[in-house]
Parts: sequence; C-alpha cells; structure tokens
Amino acid sequence: MPAALYVFLATRYSLLAMNSMLIAVGGNSLIRAGEKGTVAEQMSNARRTAAAIAGLVRAGYRIVITHGNGPQVGAQLLRSERASDQVPGQTLDVCGAASQGEIGYLIAQALQRELAAAAMPVPVVSVVTQTVVSASDPAMEHPSKPIGPFYSRADAEEKKRQLGWTIVEDAARGYRRVVPSPEPVEIVELAVIRELVNAGVLVIACGGGGIPVVRANGGFQGVEAVIDKDRASALLASELGVNIFAISTDTDYVYLDYKRPTQRPLTCVSAEELEGFYRAGHFPPGNMGPKVESALRFLHSGGQEVIISSYEHLCEAVAGRAGTRILPGAVAPALGNGAPEKVSVR
Repeated sequence: MPAALYVFLATRYSLLAMNSMLIAVGGNSLIRAGEKGTVAEQMSNARRTAAAIAGLVRAGYRIVITHGNGPQVGAQLLRSERASDQVPGQTLDVCGAASQGEIGYLIAQALQRELAAAAMPVPVVSVVTQTVVSASDPAMEHPSKPIGPFYSRADAEEKKRQLGWTIVEDAARGYRRVVPSPEPVEIVELAVIRELVNAGVLVIACGGGGIPVVRANGGFQGVEAVIDKDRASALLASELGVNIFAISTDTDYVYLDYKRPTQRPLTCVSAEELEGFYRAGHFPPGNMGPKVESALRFLHSGGQEVIISSYEHLCEAVAGRAGTRILPGAVAPALGNGAPEKVSVR
C-alpha cells in the first residue's frame, strides 16, 4: 500500500470508524428529466453526485454506495431485443448485471476524479452483486413490476405467445412486460463487501437491488425479476451495521400531502410517527412508499438514522440542515434549523 494512502486511511478511519453510511442513489439521478441518457449526460450527473459524496468522505464517513438502474436496464433490454436477429438476446438477470457494470464504472470514475482533486486517496471499487430471493415468494406468482419498452397490442400479444411474458396495459400508453418483484433475502457478496469497507475502500454495490438469484443445485441461478433497490439497500445497510442509511432521490424532503395544496415537508420525524403517516396513505407505492418502508426496516433492525433528500442537499442533510431525518423511537427531537416553513414532527 502506498505510504500516502496508508497514512490517509489510518488517520481518517482509526478515529472515525464508527461514522459509517450507506447512500442509495436513484437510477434517475444519472438520467435527469428531459435527457436522452447518453454516456456524457450520465457521467456529468455522476460527477455532481460524486462531489456530494466526496464532501462526506472529507467529513470522515466510511461510505457504501448502492444505486438504481431502471432507465439503464430498460435500455439494455431494448438493445437486446432490437439486435436479436443478429446476436442472441439477453435475459433480464444478465441485463441487470450489465447495468451494474455500466453504472458502477460511471460512478467509480466520477468518484476517483473528485477524490483525487480533493487530495483524498481513497480506493473505489464496484462489486457486481447478487441478491438471493425465495423461489416460493408469493411475488413470483404475481408479476407486477413494469420493465422495458411499450408495445402495441398486437406486438404484446406476440411476445406473450412466443416468450411467455406477462403483459399489462400501462396508463393508455401501450402495453408493457411485467415481472416479479420479490423480497431480498440475502446479499451473496456481503462478506467481501464487508472486508472491503473495513479496509477503507469506498464500495459501490447492490446496483438495481442486486441480480436476483435463487439457490439451486448447490449454487445460485438467476431469475427474471426485479428487486426493489431501496429494500435491498436497507438489507445491506443493516447487515453491514452502518450508522446512517441515506436515500438520495429527486425531492428535497419527504412530504405529506405530496403535490397537493396542503403539501408540507417533514424535517425530523420518528419511526413511529412516520409509520403512522405511511399507514394513512401519504406515501404511494410507486413513489415515496418503498423508500419510507425501507427506512422503517433499517431502523427496526437497529439502524440509528435515515436521511432522505436530493443529492444536491446530501451534505447539508447529513449535517441536519436539510432533507428529512428519520430517527428510532416514538418521538423525534426538535431540530435547530430555524426554518419555520418546514414541518418538524414532534
């Protein structure tokens, strides 16, 4: 190990080893609204996210990053389908693995650049990760997660007949394939990820929730399914024992009455209070619902704090000056951020 790297890691992590965080970056963070998703666009967006993460490394946090892959795996599926008359098509699990490599590369390169510019020689590695699901999970019999492009009714019927896909009509925009979204049970590469984190490596893992696999014949077998990224991230965060689970999304706060005239942000809320709001229907399944559910899972498993905010305000959110903080217990403490227009639930 180079001397500079050894000194940096020794001073950074010997005193601050307890400051650990898993940051779940949304797949849409790399492809913003109105963008086509070119490599140049994704790299530019990755650098913005990396700048925020580098600020947290400087503050002394040992970090693990997970990420979504919705737009990217959709593009992988489309490429596979369009080129199927020339090369063999790829299954969904293989497309998910490819998207992990693609996004992991972009985020790793952006982080390496930001860390080097800040004179912080922290090693960065992306781990292609498998997530075990149960073959008997009820979700396996009830596909619900739309993936891939839209089809006409005739094309959708042909796909259903030829490939055995489950097809649904999607909001009058056409027809789409739906696949199961089972619960994550186990992270296959957990021990490796833990070793890397303990060695001071900034790890990117569990992209898109991980490649879904089931145990079969003494090993693992990929399945065509999609694992919710935030649920898998909560599982990884709990298994690693990190202090903070941060979810980077496209809103600055978790809101009550989202996009209604009575909309109001939460700045600090307890797990019990948030669970009450969740049961009252404030967080729709296709929007904030899975993030809130995953936050509660992490806290119920012994986690200390969850932060939900946009990547632009991630550092401020960790410092308690922005975003939504979710804490264990029944009553959240008051925040001293002096922002009367924000709702701090007590």
